[in-house]
Amino acid sequence: MLIRDLNINYHQYGKKDGKSIVLLHGWGQNTKMMDPLGKALADDFYITNIDLPGFGQSDEPKTELSIAEYYEIIKELLTNLKINNPIIIGHSFGGKIAIYYAAKAPVQKLILLASPFRATNKKPTFKAKALKTAAKMPGLKPLADKMKNKIGSSDYRNASPIMKKVLVNTIHTDLTKEMKTIKSPTLLIWGTLDADVNIEDGKYAQTIIPNAGLVIYEGRTHYAYLEELERTIRILKEFLKNDKE
Repeated sequence: MLIRDLNINYHQYGKKDGKSIVLLHGWGQNTKMMDPLGKALADDFYITNIDLPGFGQSDEPKTELSIAEYYEIIKELLTNLKINNPIIIGHSFGGKIAIYYAAKAPVQKLILLASPFRATNKKPTFKAKALKTAAKMPGLKPLADKMKNKIGSSDYRNASPIMKKVLVNTIHTDLTKEMKTIKSPTLLIWGTLDADVNIEDGKYAQTIIPNAGLVIYEGRTHYAYLEELERTIRILKEFLKNDKE
C-alpha cells in the first residue's frame, strides 16, 4: 500500500472476524522474524504483519524518519485497513514504534519484546548475535539461514546513508515520558543476557508503565522471544485469552 509516497509491504492472515494483532519487527529484519508469533495466534486473531519502511519489501524512506514519523506511517496504514484499537506486538525497534503508538493512539493491549525506550550513546549496530542460537533451535534454522546475511553481517558502516541517519536518530530518541502515559495493559518480555537492551531497562519499564507486567527469561538474549518460542506463545495466549472475541 502506498503511504506518503512509500510502498509499505504487509501480510494479513488468520481469523478475519477476530480482533486485530499488529506485528512490528526489529531493526534490520522483516515480517519473517515475527511470523512465528503471528502464525501461532492466527486461529483466534486477525494478524497484520508489517515490513517497516527501509526493511523487507517496503520502500526505503527518501528522507530521515523519526520514531514519530514511523508511527504516523503505521497509523495511516492501519486506518486505511480499517484497523482501530489493535493489539500491538513489537520487537526491539518495532517495539519502540509501538511504545510511541500506544502513547498517541488507542491500543487494546501492548506487548514489548526487548524494546528500547531510553536514549543511548551506545555504538549503533545491526548485528544479531542471537541468530547463532536460533540456528540451533528446531524449526528456526531455515529462518536463521535466510536472515543471517541480512542481519548478522550488516552493521552500521554498511547501511545506506538514510538508514544510518534513521538509526542514529532512533537511539537518541527517549520515550520515557511517553511510556508513563500508556493506558493499555502491557506485557514486557526480556532476556537476562540481552546485550542490546539491558534487562535493567525492562525492569525500569515495568515501574513506569501504569499497567505493566514483566516476564524475564534467564540466560536469553535480545531474541529471547524466539529462543523460548513455545514458552512465549503460551504466555501470549494467556495474556490475550480474554481478547479472542
